[in-house]
Amino acid sequence: MASLQQKHAAKDRGLLVADNRKARHDFFIEESLEAGLALLGTEVKSLRDHRVNLRDSYARIRDGEAFLHGVHIGAYAPAGQFSHKETRPRKLLMHRREINRLWGRVRESGYSLVPLKIYFKDGRAKVEIALAKGKKLYDKREAIARKANQRELERTIKGRNR
Repeated sequence: MASLQQKHAAKDRGLLVADNRKARHDFFIEESLEAGLALLGTEVKSLRDHRVNLRDSYARIRDGEAFLHGVHIGAYAPAGQFSHKETRPRKLLMHRREINRLWGRVRESGYSLVPLKIYFKDGRAKVEIALAKGKKLYDKREAIARKANQRELERTIKGRNR
């Protein structure tokens, strides 16, 4: 009985499945929003097993609908030949106003729609989509240098406190 209660508790608080840390390195995140995912049953089971990769994935708006491309959700082995196609485009479940607003922003030069993370919320698969602008190489180098300086500063402060 306790295991059933634990399952329901994990279902309610939101379970992180995958995080796209590379997107935060490659893009300036302008804003982010939550969208639902239209998935097949075997895809949901693979997500629960954390068999997903968000690297090099993106969202695209076409014919007034939003789709997630390039997300690799591994095959669910017990399904055998009835399993899903691993890299198919998946529909994002969003309100029309949100899609139209994002479409207007994406048409501006340099903006992209990038998935940041996939998680479960109240038992449903959700994806956090970000409106992002690509970083140049010198921006990435600057961020790496800033992190290295911050680490060095923390190391010095920690050494003084001993």
